[in-house]
Amino acid sequence: MPQVAILLCTFNGARFLGPQLSSFGDQTWRDWRLFASDDGSADETVAILSQQRRMLGSDRMQIRCGPRQGHFANFLGLACDGSIRADYFAYSDQDDIWEPEKLTRAVAWLESVPSHIPAVFGSRTRLIDANGRAYGLSPLFRREPSFRNALVQNIAGGNTMVFNAAAREHLMANPTKLSLPGHDWWTYLVTTAVGGEVRYEPTPLVRYRVHSQNMVGSNVGLLNYARRVHMVARGRFRGWIDLNVAALKPLRDRMTEENRNIFDLFCDMRKRSLIGRQIGFFKSGIYRQTTLGNLGLLVAAWANKI
Repeated sequence: MPQVAILLCTFNGARFLGPQLSSFGDQTWRDWRLFASDDGSADETVAILSQQRRMLGSDRMQIRCGPRQGHFANFLGLACDGSIRADYFAYSDQDDIWEPEKLTRAVAWLESVPSHIPAVFGSRTRLIDANGRAYGLSPLFRREPSFRNALVQNIAGGNTMVFNAAAREHLMANPTKLSLPGHDWWTYLVTTAVGGEVRYEPTPLVRYRVHSQNMVGSNVGLLNYARRVHMVARGRFRGWIDLNVAALKPLRDRMTEENRNIFDLFCDMRKRSLIGRQIGFFKSGIYRQTTLGNLGLLVAAWANKI
């Protein structure tokens, strides 16, 4: 059976870590190994991980010291560690709960993709509060995943992502010391850039816990939409794009010919004056997943905020 490496990153996560670890044990896909990277926790996180390792055995679980350079570096440090060998790799946050069929559903789709083609599986999430009570779902995206979309939007949380060794090989080709918006967005960007396949599963397969200590919160609701508009207006979104573009440039030769052209158009558009930006916007074909999102993207291009 194909083996899955679960890549768990922790930092002061003792409050919610237990249910997350229990949900690994509840997976219907049984062939997995757990690699935990702790980024310098000062609470009981490491003690909880150590207890779990005693239960599973050192052959099935390893605990490592993270780089202490933020969650992006911690996740990519695990993903790009060549000593971790598996057929598939699953990012995991420290405070969620996986549905029992998560890995089974992901592996079933990944097995349908030829192993030499980079592939990433992600899904919608069910939102839960600090007490585990469900109160909604993450947005449902219906448009096809693509590089044109990935340039301006991430569609799946890293806590839902499972990817194959071919996708991982391309992640390992880029320096991991860069500071980027997120490991999940980066994984979507790289995989689509090189012509890989991405599956967005509309069935929620992770209970995503939203609480005051989250690194990234929910994107649901008018309040969060207003927060995103404010973020774009202040230039934060453009700053994220700057970081992604700089990190993608060393991978340009790995892109498909079509995606190289899209990438060049996108980079050129961002340097143009108003009319040039509008022309470049439509020529590049970039898009977000919703009508409202695309309207906001058009305004952002007009205001030079992309």
